[in-house]
Amino acid sequence: MQQPESSNSAKSLVPIVAASTVGALFEFYDFYIFGSLATIISTKFFPTGNPTAAFLATLATFAAGMLVRPFGALFFGRLGDLIGRKYTFMVTIVLMGGATFAIGLIPAYQTIGFWAPTIVLTLRLLQGLAIGGEFGGAATFVAEHSPVNKRGFLTSWITFTGGFGVAVAFGVIMATKNSMSISSWESWGWRIPFLLSSVLLVVSVVIRKNMLESPLFAKAKAEGRTSRNPLKDSFGNKENLKVVLLAIFGLTLGIGVVGYSTTFFLQSFLVKFMFVDYDQANRLLIIGLACGAPLYMFFGWLSDRVGKKPILMMGLFLGIVGFRPVFDQIYQTVDLQKKVENKSAMTVDVEQQSLPNNEQLTITTTQHFYTDGTLLAEVKKQKPRIINPDISKVIKIRPPDERKLVFLVFLLVIVVAMAHGASAAFLVEMFPLRIRYTSMSLPYHIGFGIFGGMAPVISAYLIAKANVDHSPDYYLAGLNYAIILMSISLVIGILYLKENNAEQMAPIKNPSKKNRLKRMLGFVWILLGLIFAYLGIVELGIPKIGTGKPDDLIFGIIVVFVLTPIITIGLVTFGKYALQGEYDDKADL
Repeated sequence: MQQPESSNSAKSLVPIVAASTVGALFEFYDFYIFGSLATIISTKFFPTGNPTAAFLATLATFAAGMLVRPFGALFFGRLGDLIGRKYTFMVTIVLMGGATFAIGLIPAYQTIGFWAPTIVLTLRLLQGLAIGGEFGGAATFVAEHSPVNKRGFLTSWITFTGGFGVAVAFGVIMATKNSMSISSWESWGWRIPFLLSSVLLVVSVVIRKNMLESPLFAKAKAEGRTSRNPLKDSFGNKENLKVVLLAIFGLTLGIGVVGYSTTFFLQSFLVKFMFVDYDQANRLLIIGLACGAPLYMFFGWLSDRVGKKPILMMGLFLGIVGFRPVFDQIYQTVDLQKKVENKSAMTVDVEQQSLPNNEQLTITTTQHFYTDGTLLAEVKKQKPRIINPDISKVIKIRPPDERKLVFLVFLLVIVVAMAHGASAAFLVEMFPLRIRYTSMSLPYHIGFGIFGGMAPVISAYLIAKANVDHSPDYYLAGLNYAIILMSISLVIGILYLKENNAEQMAPIKNPSKKNRLKRMLGFVWILLGLIFAYLGIVELGIPKIGTGKPDDLIFGIIVVFVLTPIITIGLVTFGKYALQGEYDDKADL
């Protein structure tokens, strides 16, 4: 149902938008610093006897914070629809910011023992729960304060701030790390990015404290038109549940992996698979993200004029057809096989280090120089009686290649901005005011938190598997996960999603042919759900769990007990509703 336009002036909306966007900044700031600093965190808060196990425990803690987000969406969404948007997302920002800050204060494992990982896990769970209620509250709050014809533009600031949060995290980590010695960074400097979140927390609390409740919600509450049981009305009501499923599979599933694939997976792709210098890779990403940041607001503004659905679907389409060519160009730009080495300039440095057991560690550093200015530093660490040495590589690319990579990152940001810019407003308008907070929060965090958040991990696994299988373009295999999910959302979105603004909806004079196609495709969605069940459990999950390796066990459990049930049950239910004609268009009379 179309809401009346708000009477808020543009000036009065500035603090509302500013306060609401801080949460998105926190979400991505927290996600990146914890994931990026996982190696250091594993040495501080987990037993040091087994570095691999400690690192995997850190990743498991990290994943727990992602997987708990839908529960936060349900808990805080319910509160938001019962008591109000303002008070609920005041609680979420305090929990989220406080937990991020507190991680920087936890004593090391050597000081408090197993209390350290226990506290870290508890804080990560609190962060995940709070983030689960943050986006829905922020998007709803801004949208319900905004004129209907400016919702796309004003809510686009929330999604823009998410990308800005990544850039801020990049910048804070790089600036802190480069301002001190390596030993100081590894000893205590890594805590600074966590502690600096207190600045964002204080600012956001001060701003949110002085805000008024959403005028549309306040009016509905005064008139007794709010829901008494938002969870039941959202998910126990078939009419609303089918819209929730449509929001997941027609939108958030696809745009969730767009965002994470072009930020977090791209960073991993450059550093872990292409061996680009960590600081150089992050600097290039910051520049590319900063150049593309205004596009979020541009596409949000454009969506208020031409409709939100066309822009969202175009973003998915460009991601499907453009991801592989762009990532391939990134790979080709850095690939040393395409460069000519100046072998006469190669240098070799050998160093001996004493180990605690009176053995010697031999460190051999070989520098390879290429005619275009590229530098490869190869470090080999050899321990006595160990056959296979530990080898690490770092590539520093030349300025022309840097500029090319920045341009390629910018192209990816265009896709993200199209897919994200109008998404918040579109989701808000899909659901009635009385259960809006609850209904929109869950689809967002299933798409972004679970399927998007797991994109870097699953993509890394697919690349490793393709490399073992000697696939010639193995480095692009990680994109298959994102492309498949984007394709599902594109097809469902084009056929089943409707433009929410009645003024921008094209009239449908004879929908019978399209309705028949929608119903026939119901069989496809059911079959696809069953195929995902087979692949997730039989082909991937159980074999990974069966290896007995800690990293495979974690990965397998997440696939079998989280990803597979959600996508299987969801697609089968969606397909059943499609077969029953629940998504049929009505003829324009």
